[in-house]
Amino acid sequence: MMTRRNPQLNRHGELIHLLTIEGLPKAILEQILDTAGSFLSVSEREVKKLPLLRGKSVFNLFFENSTRTRTTFEIAAKRLSADVINLDIGRSSTAKGESLLDTIANLSAMHADMFVVRHAQSGAPYLIAQHVAPHVHVINAGDGRHAHPTQGLLDMYTIRHYKRDFTQLSVAIVGDIVHSRVARSDIHALATLGVPEIRVVGPKTLVPGDLAEMGVRVCHDMAEGIRGADVIIMLRLQNERMGGALLPSAGEFFKTFGLTEDKLALAKPDAIVMHPGPINRGVEIASAVADGSHSVILPQVTFGIAVRMAVMSIVAGNEA
Repeated sequence: MMTRRNPQLNRHGELIHLLTIEGLPKAILEQILDTAGSFLSVSEREVKKLPLLRGKSVFNLFFENSTRTRTTFEIAAKRLSADVINLDIGRSSTAKGESLLDTIANLSAMHADMFVVRHAQSGAPYLIAQHVAPHVHVINAGDGRHAHPTQGLLDMYTIRHYKRDFTQLSVAIVGDIVHSRVARSDIHALATLGVPEIRVVGPKTLVPGDLAEMGVRVCHDMAEGIRGADVIIMLRLQNERMGGALLPSAGEFFKTFGLTEDKLALAKPDAIVMHPGPINRGVEIASAVADGSHSVILPQVTFGIAVRMAVMSIVAGNEA
């Protein structure tokens, strides 16, 4: 029986689209992290430019809002010397009823070389990747509840920067797991990179039931979940994705699952605290922790630019 090729890879096993971390070989994740490391110093130069995407057009297609992700993709593309086109999709033809693929066909006719896509529907970037010309690359900037691969990769870069060796770590992901595409991307990346203990921590209403099958330890008690952890990744409560009353209140959630200095004391003394942002202070994390010595939330943003530069330069350098 013929095995189906990963749609993100060409016949040589090289990355041509980044749609999800799931199913990507460890070598490709390490290639992205290593390449990002080589780009970090660019931001410290007087001229923050490399010519790797000169003459290429990168279209940012954000069907969902995200100032931080869109801005870091824009900075990353410009540092690689690409021409960047940001589309205000809410006011564009899709709002007038044009289909997603018709929109892509029209933008392709404008000689797009790369689409960075964020969409509320899981699978939208896959659909686009199936219908673009062979020279066009698609990067998923978050689709529905499914995946957010560049956030997962910048989280891995952050962990590697501070902890060096994945194979000795205990990582706790805390909060609204069920609505979080970041949690899914992080879990796949951590497992591929050899992290021996991955824990998810949250109330039963916000933790999906299938995680134990992925080798993840599920904890509904905060103290148990973060005790002895090397890395704590806090997630935002995604109120915009919640249907029905999954939580009594934000205050109740903070009391039970919010990260305070007292709770953080249960983790390793040198534990790092991460958050994909934007932060809800006093809901999932106390200000004293978000701004404290264990927090690496702002370095994550800096690393995110280098990681997105790495992804763009790698996919653009490979032929379909």
